Parts: sequence; C-alpha cells; structure tokens
Amino acid sequence: MQSSIYLLVTQTGTTISKIIKLFTRKPYNHASLSSDLFLSEMYSFCRTYKRFPIPATFNVEVVGKGVLGMFNYIPCEIYEIPVTFEQKKKFELLIEHFKTNRKKYSYNYLGLGSILLKIKYKNKNKFLCSQFTAYILQQIGIELKKPVSLCTPEDLRHMPNCHLLYKGDLIQYYYELNKQLKFKGA
Repeated sequence: MQSSIYLLVTQTGTTISKIIKLFTRKPYNHASLSSDLFLSEMYSFCRTYKRFPIPATFNVEVVGKGVLGMFNYIPCEIYEIPVTFEQKKKFELLIEHFKTNRKKYSYNYLGLGSILLKIKYKNKNKFLCSQFTAYILQQIGIELKKPVSLCTPEDLRHMPNCHLLYKGDLIQYYYELNKQLKFKGA
C-alpha cells in the first residue's frame, strides 16, 4: 500500500537564517517533515521561542505560529516522498517518540560548523533540522546519498524519489490549500 510523507525546505528570514544563507549560498536552509499535504503539523529541530534562537530542540511547527508566523512571505519548496504503509507507521512512531521525549534532545550547534567543514560529527541526542530530517528518513528505510551528520536542506531537495509539488510562498500555499479543504467540506 502506498502513502506519502512531505519534506518542506524554507528560508524563513530570521537573522540566523540570513547568516546561514550567507555561508551556504543556497536558497533554503531549514528542513521539516510533515505527515500530510495540508501541513497541519511539521516536525523539525528549531528554536523554541520565535524571538530567540536559543534554546532550540525538537519542535512541532505550524504555519502562522512561531517563526512561521513572523513573516508575510516565506520562500519554500514542498516535496512528496512516497512511502509504504509500514514506513508511514514507523514515521508516525518516531515522531511520537520525539514528541514524548522532547526534553532529551537539543539542537546540534556544533553540527553547523561540522557541516560547513564537511566533518562527520554526530552528537548524541542533538540534531540540526536537516540532520533530524535525514535521520527520520534513514530510520524508515529511505536511502540517503550522504551520512546523516552531513545532510543539508540542499541535499534533501535532491533525494531520489523526492517529487517537487510546490515552489513559492509557504503562507499562500497553506492558506489556499486549507481554504479549498474548507470549501469542499462546506
């Protein structure tokens, strides 16, 4: 049985994201995963409070809230990743594990430098957004071209079997899709 999960890469516009973009010169520097096309919840490692980059850990992201509510325009790409029913179930169990054990995890600050220097570096229970995304994908059986510790949002965009569904403004996508959903349900 076929199902899907969704990869979202964004450029949020925070000061930190602008600094990262300066070094990477890539269009997107944040990665999240969602279990549904409507992006009702997205999962990633990111700041806990929208105004402060520290502390950062596993968080549930929602369009219009937190950092995703700070800007009127958020460039993004949304990719569909086909998975089996078993892979989708494992994905859901892993996300539930991170939700339940959120306090055991934190942001991999040293990982930012190690990725830029291309040094494999895994810090136990610490992830960057792209490392978390790669870890989840690897755990459910999706092959990656690089080790998890070196995966960037740019690498995730170019995974095999990763199909681009949308490129543009995240806010517009979210509200248009959800408006259509409500219209159909009315």
